[in-house]
Amino acid sequence: MRLPGTAHTRLPWRVHELTGDFTVEDVWSFRTPGAGPDDFPTMLAAMRTAGGIAKLPRPARSLFTLRWRIGALLGWDRPSSGVGARVGSLRDRLPDDLRDAPRGADSATMPLRAVYELDTESARELANRTVHTVMHLGWVRGADGDHELRMAVLVKPNGLFGRLYMAAIAPFRYLVVYPALTRRWERAWRDHAERTPR
Repeated sequence: MRLPGTAHTRLPWRVHELTGDFTVEDVWSFRTPGAGPDDFPTMLAAMRTAGGIAKLPRPARSLFTLRWRIGALLGWDRPSSGVGARVGSLRDRLPDDLRDAPRGADSATMPLRAVYELDTESARELANRTVHTVMHLGWVRGADGDHELRMAVLVKPNGLFGRLYMAAIAPFRYLVVYPALTRRWERAWRDHAERTPR
């Protein structure tokens, strides 16, 4: 379910210390029935077990494939446009306690690279010629008392081109990508709950 930006900005996430020059593009919530306050690592593990982009439904996979083909044709995703080249990594901004904390695992199935991973939140980043983006995952107590997963997408577009790009892909994010992620991640939680009854 889509949420307002304040659903992210009003909470005391550590990522705020690193992203003052980013804007909140999207905030999304994912239902995790029966989840408790200590289940964020369990949810991350369930998401990893569920697989990456290759496991999404065909329409979402097709959009990613199309984007990567266009990016390859136009040179959007060259290493010179990425984190550590065109832009510095958020890891360079980490305070000592976050730098010493677990980073989280990188995976070939996930194009975003880990910045940090804590008990209730994690951050990953990606940069190319269009944008520097951060995916923040957080663990929040919902209105029903259960905890739920929240995803915030923070962006720093690369000039006018980046802003136009973000505007162009917005309908595809809302109509295809985020609904597919919602079904996949919520199913990952249900599958985990079925395997490990409380």
